[in-house]
Amino acid sequence: MRGRDPGEEHRASTPLELLFDLTFVVAVSQAAAQFHHALAEGHLVSGLAGYAAVFFAIWWAWMNFTWFASAYDTDDVPYRLLTLLQMAGVLVLAAGVPAAFDGDFALVVVGYVIMRLAMITQWLRAAVEHPEGRRAALRYAVGIAVVQAGWVARLWAPGVWAPVTFVVLVAAELAVPAWAEYRGSPTSWHPGHIAERYGLFTIIVLGEIILATLSAVQSAVTAHGLSATILLIALGGLLLVFTLWWVYFTGDDAGLTSLRTALTWGYGHYVVFAALAALGAGLEAALDAGEHHAHLSDEAAGLAVAVPVAIVLLLLAVLHRMTGTGTVGHGLLMTVGTLVVLALGFSPPVLGLGGAVLGMGLACAATLAVNVTVARRRHWHLPSPHRR
Repeated sequence: MRGRDPGEEHRASTPLELLFDLTFVVAVSQAAAQFHHALAEGHLVSGLAGYAAVFFAIWWAWMNFTWFASAYDTDDVPYRLLTLLQMAGVLVLAAGVPAAFDGDFALVVVGYVIMRLAMITQWLRAAVEHPEGRRAALRYAVGIAVVQAGWVARLWAPGVWAPVTFVVLVAAELAVPAWAEYRGSPTSWHPGHIAERYGLFTIIVLGEIILATLSAVQSAVTAHGLSATILLIALGGLLLVFTLWWVYFTGDDAGLTSLRTALTWGYGHYVVFAALAALGAGLEAALDAGEHHAHLSDEAAGLAVAVPVAIVLLLLAVLHRMTGTGTVGHGLLMTVGTLVVLALGFSPPVLGLGGAVLGMGLACAATLAVNVTVARRRHWHLPSPHRR
């Protein structure tokens, strides 16, 4: 297990990595489904807290493996077996998601610890077989092990200490990579490979939105037939998915040229992924509200769609700017488009819920079109030795 060349050409995701991602589809869908139920029942605060906690475990385990694989993917028997063990762990975690939304994190922690113990073993192997990266690998192994002990101990945290210890342990998890890479031989992750892996996971989450929305539309049509509200929400939701995909995949691979940029890019995607999955839950809740099957108002249902979209738009604008990718023509344009989407979240009493969701899709598409146009014109007018 030697560090792979970060400048390796034609580096692409492996079949094992793609299978690994598919197991996370199950966990993401479970988290989004439970969040949808919480929204439909009007339990926004408790549902959001449970969703954020569960999604952190899903995202962090995925991210840690992804960056390790970018540096040390040997694809031999021990590597494959340990990766398959992590897949088993995420399925255990997914099975515990419904209980976690009720405050019982025991099964989620069991699944999470299974994944993290496999990751510790991978890092220890890297420390033994790759002397140049031994310092960082040992720090990763020690840091992960200490934090996992904290997660297990937290299961017995009483009352108010449960949320306090959760925040502390999340901060500790986030600090491990920065500490492990500090003043040592940096881990040799591949920038292009990392950008592709994040892009593939984004597509997976977008696929979850489509699947969840389609299932909700089918249920509504089967029960009451196709109404104008359901049709407009379905069209608006599809337009939102297409537009957010386009916003994400605009430009070259992320310019992950430094550890700070890489960590910001990687950590920022927690919010991107979580907001995208929450959009699927929001669209399902909007369809429920449109059929009067949910304990939330049309305005609340509109905001359940608008807020995740606004978060994704703003954060992708920041990440694209930071890494020099994308076709974000001007930050002000993205801000205006985001504000229009948020305003439409309050508009169901005027436009109807279906009209509001369709309006969000149109506003999002218009924001993309204007930004692409401005960015292309700006690029065309830049001085170039090849342009006379």
